[in-house]
Amino acid sequence: MIRKYYGQRLRSIKIDLQIASFSDLDQILTIEKETNEYPWSPNDFKSSLDAGNSSIVLKDKKNILGYAFFSVIGTDSHLLNITISKNYQGRGYGKKILEKVLFQSKVLGATIVFLEVRVSNHKAIDFYKKFGFKRDAIRYNYYDGNPKEDALLMSKQGL
Repeated sequence: MIRKYYGQRLRSIKIDLQIASFSDLDQILTIEKETNEYPWSPNDFKSSLDAGNSSIVLKDKKNILGYAFFSVIGTDSHLLNITISKNYQGRGYGKKILEKVLFQSKVLGATIVFLEVRVSNHKAIDFYKKFGFKRDAIRYNYYDGNPKEDALLMSKQGL
């Protein structure tokens, strides 16, 4: 249960963290398109689910507020995609999802989580730094676009 203040009134919003399913893809794709200049395609999400990658969706009663997809292989966890709907950003939901990703990665045997983030995405970089992610390297021309954009590789060890 997350409590939010609206004016002077306290309102409770019940949220659940669940595994993503194919039936969630329409809402996931809507959020992906509204939040990313170069969104994952429907096939990217389907392939991720087909491949058995781990996933989390954050839902209120009927709507998906955010999601994460990650892959655990051996002791490595790779955060592939994490997104919160624009309407729900800044409310602590990203924190909830990332905490769950870190916990699930540890349960699945990972000792390190790594990710790529656009070098221009300072908000995301600052968010990851709050969780103890460190800057590791730059992957040049990693992201599509005109011009292409570099990715900052970040990792968090010792889950």
